Amino acid sequence: MEPLLVGSFQKASSPLPIPYLAELTSLHCSSNVATHSFKRKAFRNVGKSYTMPLRLKLQGRALIDERCFGGRIVKLNSSRSLDSRVKSASEQSFESEPPKNPWNSPQHALDAFYRFSRPHTVIGTALSIISVSLLAVEKLSDFSPLFFSGVLEAIVAALLMNIYIVGLNQISDIDIDKVNKPYLPLASGEYSVITGAMIVSSFAILSFWLGWMIRSGPLLWALSVSFVLGTAYSINLPLLRWKRFAVVAALCILAVRAVIVQIAFYLHIQMFVFGRPAVFAKPVIFATAFMSFFSVVIALFKDIPDIVGDKIYGIQSFTVRLGQEKVFWVCIFLLEMAYAVALLVGATSSCTWSKWTTVIGHGILGLLLWNRAKSTDLKNKVAITAFYMFIWKLFYAEYLLIPLVR
Repeated sequence: MEPLLVGSFQKASSPLPIPYLAELTSLHCSSNVATHSFKRKAFRNVGKSYTMPLRLKLQGRALIDERCFGGRIVKLNSSRSLDSRVKSASEQSFESEPPKNPWNSPQHALDAFYRFSRPHTVIGTALSIISVSLLAVEKLSDFSPLFFSGVLEAIVAALLMNIYIVGLNQISDIDIDKVNKPYLPLASGEYSVITGAMIVSSFAILSFWLGWMIRSGPLLWALSVSFVLGTAYSINLPLLRWKRFAVVAALCILAVRAVIVQIAFYLHIQMFVFGRPAVFAKPVIFATAFMSFFSVVIALFKDIPDIVGDKIYGIQSFTVRLGQEKVFWVCIFLLEMAYAVALLVGATSSCTWSKWTTVIGHGILGLLLWNRAKSTDLKNKVAITAFYMFIWKLFYAEYLLIPLVR
């Protein structure tokens, strides 16, 4: 029996990193079985797809081997030993299909920008602003055109800054993303560095321009701090690129997601839109405290699926230092602690409808998290990535519950 490690191979100038090779699995076949069918399984590295055999057949003494090279089905028919054919194939350079040009059609352009904008962060930012803005509402008459226009202005300015931050991170991480996230436009080659730089610089300028036009002090403060921390987190300059340091990276995400979003955008509505004094009621304090837990979890968990590229390029994340399993369960216990605190806050509420919605809602979310965690295969990158997106869905759900806390 011979191991199969054949796929769409890179050019010799871009060798597959040894740590990544170690993750590829071997398949075996025996001569007394006529047909072997395999599920297509892709391994990605540096923008290439490594695909295991689609079908193996024995016809007489010849082995018909259909494989996917660069998106095309290639049939290998040879009576040579499987070992020699694997060696021969590995020495060839198979060109993968060139990345789609996003400017060929509006559909491709929108798809590329959608991936570039990291939509889960866009949704999270929009929901968080809406949620904390509702905390400033005291009576039904507060739902006025002034309120809705103030919320909309905050959302647009924040989303422009959000895309600047995630875009700058992609520009700084092109080589790492070729290993960890080859589907992103810069890593795949759909966007050039110049295109990415033009997008992020334009969005940063538009964000500050809008904040200046609105003349809201809390909003400008939120945009400025987010800009500084987002730039320092990603950009590769002396004393910067704070994402290299696990604690500092986590603090950056905590500051933006837990503090700035909750407090600054609440004050934008409370002080600038409604003209009221800055009073931090129980819901605001709860939202800030709870999202501190969530932000730490997001900061830790986002590196779990990216351990391969981070190891190669020297990013000393907690996952690289402690291992995937330890960080995974630390994240789960932190979130479960947050849900336990939320249950306690809800149980002590004097408002009956708030008490029951807070207790039941957080109880359900805590159970969903625990059941999903127990069934997650920590050796499967696809499963880990899916769980990370599940955490973002819990993040969205929490912002639906926060306005109900009283």
